[in-house]
Amino acid sequence: MSESQGVRTTGRVLLIRHGQTEWSMTNRHTGRTDIDLTEKGVADARALVGIRERLGLIDPYVFASPRIRAQRTAALAGLTVDETDDVFAEWDYGDYEGLTRAQIHEQGAPGWTIWTGGAPGGESVDDMTVRVDRAVEVVSERLESSDVVVVSHGHFSRSFVCRFLGWPVSLGIAIDLRPAGAALLMEFGGPADRRLCTLVGPEGAAATRSSL
Repeated sequence: MSESQGVRTTGRVLLIRHGQTEWSMTNRHTGRTDIDLTEKGVADARALVGIRERLGLIDPYVFASPRIRAQRTAALAGLTVDETDDVFAEWDYGDYEGLTRAQIHEQGAPGWTIWTGGAPGGESVDDMTVRVDRAVEVVSERLESSDVVVVSHGHFSRSFVCRFLGWPVSLGIAIDLRPAGAALLMEFGGPADRRLCTLVGPEGAAATRSSL
């Protein structure tokens, strides 16, 4: 956070995806299912300790999804969650919960992606846009007074990046946020000047595109 004559001029939003789970390891869509981290997920989450300081966040307010994989990632990363809200939960995959994209294609939806087809029985692309817009509004209000951390999920975080920057959710297909990966968004002087500043995988490698 930067201030000039008491006026906040720069705000940071750090998005953190939860660490690896058994389902994320096998590319199974995990929305409502409350699944814990693997040993690697635990180790990668612990490696996030200090990331907020390294990326310049000052005394951030921490939001988190209510799912155990997000809550545990926050704790292992040394973050104290200030607020838990379903608005930060993962995309509701409905009938596709627990399935891989390959299985969905085999079951009669060739060429399907969450970004274009949404989830039958769950959230459509329009549904997700509305919910993520609410999350952006909540974060933007908090950003007026402090930096923000959001510990959440892959498809949610990629959708959040898009909507925070004013892009359609569908552009999330071009963003990679691996388990225990992080994305730093910055606002300079107000919502009219927002940028995605860095996108980092758990090993520190730049991330560019997702496998899901």
